Amino acid sequence: MSYLPNTAADRSRMLEAIGVASVDDLFAPISADLRAKADFSALEPALDDIALRKRLVALSSSSSNLDDNACFLGAGIYDHYIPPVVGAICGRSEFYTAYTPYQPEVSQGVLQSIYEFQSLICRLTGMDVANASMYDGATALAEAVIMAADLTKRRTVVLPSNLHPSARQVVATYLEPLEIEIRTIEADATTGRLENVVLGDGDACLVVQQPNFHGVVEDLRTLAERAHAAGALLVASVDPISLGLLETPGDAGADIVVAEGQGLGCFPAFGGPLLGIFACRKEFVRRIPGRIVGGTVDNHGRRAYTMTLRTREQDIRRDTATSNICTNQALFALAATVYLATMGREGVSQVARLCVQKSAYLKQALAAAGCPALHTGPTFKEFVFRCPDDPVAINRRLLEEGIIGGLPLPALGNAMLVCVTEQRSREEMDRFARIVAEGA
Repeated sequence: MSYLPNTAADRSRMLEAIGVASVDDLFAPISADLRAKADFSALEPALDDIALRKRLVALSSSSSNLDDNACFLGAGIYDHYIPPVVGAICGRSEFYTAYTPYQPEVSQGVLQSIYEFQSLICRLTGMDVANASMYDGATALAEAVIMAADLTKRRTVVLPSNLHPSARQVVATYLEPLEIEIRTIEADATTGRLENVVLGDGDACLVVQQPNFHGVVEDLRTLAERAHAAGALLVASVDPISLGLLETPGDAGADIVVAEGQGLGCFPAFGGPLLGIFACRKEFVRRIPGRIVGGTVDNHGRRAYTMTLRTREQDIRRDTATSNICTNQALFALAATVYLATMGREGVSQVARLCVQKSAYLKQALAAAGCPALHTGPTFKEFVFRCPDDPVAINRRLLEEGIIGGLPLPALGNAMLVCVTEQRSREEMDRFARIVAEGA
């Protein structure tokens, strides 16, 4: 908070009005054992506003940022272009100060934005119904596999080896107290894809990341057929931008679709907050976590919005709640809504095409410099390649040249996962390839 409206005289009058002489007297009833024991005398003297701003600018400038550096780091959080209209709308006070509507029908503007979000997510994913957002993609995935186990009455979920490791960790944390087992299937080392997947009659679902953590595009339709043949559900964890080109998971046969929505108009920040997306087939709607906003008409025949379904424990479901998710990322859901409405079908497709084209250019440039891609399968905007030296040391060199490098993957040797979005220029990609080829 940069503006403090109460002067010293104001505070004195307030203390006088409540009958205490000082702020210390105000907190005197609080037991001493509950108070902070730290010695604050060593703190620097307070700064005035001018000096404080200069200090904060100096501190922030010591960190690498996306304004001063070309970013080739992805791995779940991406440097996509954000149209100015996103900030203009999300920055309106009626949106950025709004919290989860506990008396929802009086918040028609917020409800409409959530309704539009759900509608756009259904169109993007090809699914029947979407909820009013989750915390992030990883927790959305965890909720999806729990939902699949509940629907199928089976106690094993199948995760691929090429699933994002953070998502795997979150899923494992969620499943441990529920006594739902995880079975891992290996991706093909050459193609980087899931090949010859075999499921059993005890498997609740097959999880497929599309594209997978190594950037390779999976054959989602075939994997859905194999899951369904075993009586299991297919849970697809997708990159929303990729759906500008790829077949929708709904058309490919997915039963539940989750995603990390950060790339849809939300800044990378420091790795969060994020936006979880969750959609499914309509027959599963009463097992969906979170909430759903519906469109209707009021008693005068005017368009109106209402909280149609709330399955959380604080509401009517109590001990039969599907999830303990108790809020949502409504502001980021609004950002995604504005982004998708602004870009439209053609805009999202154009971004997706640029990601494919530019990442293909860098892949070819690296291969020509003696740093080939690790996998032969088709990729979208990320891929893994072989480095001539230690990727960590190469990243240090890149940063010296104003480039944020990719993610080192030590389990694969001197390998790096690199990302190319529509933001990257040819000059930046050429510099990246040259510096990597030179080694540490």
